This record gives sequence, C-alpha cells and structure tokens, in this order.
Amino acid sequence: MSDETQFDDRFRVPPALDETNRFFWTSGADGRLRFLRCAACGYWLHPPSPWCPECGGRDVAPEAVSGRGVVHSVTVNHQAWDGDQTPYAVALVELDEQAGLRLTTNIVGVDPELVTIDDRVHVVFEQRGDVYYPLFELDPDPAPAFRPDPDRNSDR
Repeated sequence: MSDETQFDDRFRVPPALDETNRFFWTSGADGRLRFLRCAACGYWLHPPSPWCPECGGRDVAPEAVSGRGVVHSVTVNHQAWDGDQTPYAVALVELDEQAGLRLTTNIVGVDPELVTIDDRVHVVFEQRGDVYYPLFELDPDPAPAFRPDPDRNSDR
C-alpha cells in the first residue's frame, strides 16, 4: 500500500484476538479474506458465531471468499479524530458470495469523495504485526457480481 493510505499506529486500535476471530484477522497473510461458513447449508456468517443463524448448524469453519464486492453504503469522514485532516471513506461492502454478507471497512487508494454506492471493489490488506486489516480498493475490472443460486449448496 502507498504511504498515503497508511494509518497512524497510535489511533488504530488492534482487535483482541481469540479462538473465535483469529482466522479473520490473520487470514490476510496469504492474501485471502475469510469468513465462517456453515457446512450444512453453505451460509456465510459475519460476525463470527459458533452456530449458523440460517439452519442452526454448528459445523462452521473459515473459508476464503473471492474478496470482491460492491459498496452497499459509504460516508466520508472529515473529522480529524487522529489529528490527520485527510478525509477517508468508511463503507459497508457486500461480498459477492452472498447477499447480506457485509463488512464495515475503508475504501483506499482513491479520493474518498469519488466513492459511490454500487462501486465494485476488491480487498487489499494492511498488515500491523500479526493482524491484517481488510481494506478495499475500487476494482479495475468492475464485472457484475456473481450470486450463487441460494437453493443449491455450492462446491467448496
């Protein structure tokens, strides 16, 4: 990532890693974003939960997603919370794998005022120690989202 998208370490609070979320915060080490997925029905879960909210199944495990999605909502922060006057985009990104699978994140690498709802994005990671923060950039290949048939379990 370029210097202009780096954050001041004093103001980014690291997550408290535990057995339920470590996979999420460390999965960026291999460049892949992971969420829990139910083995019984194929439903993706976020935030992590020990059971599936769709079918009640308890066989949930981390699985990689494509890392591509769409900006569902976005706001530009102009408040200098950390002393930096540079505005930044805070977005809710919906991942291609499932309607409703969303992640609150930042859109980086572009003027935040240019980010709009329905923009296609892809994941990038910012590493801080053992933690890989999932951020998103505008996708240079904005192909439409693939939505698997919800009535059919997809191959994993």
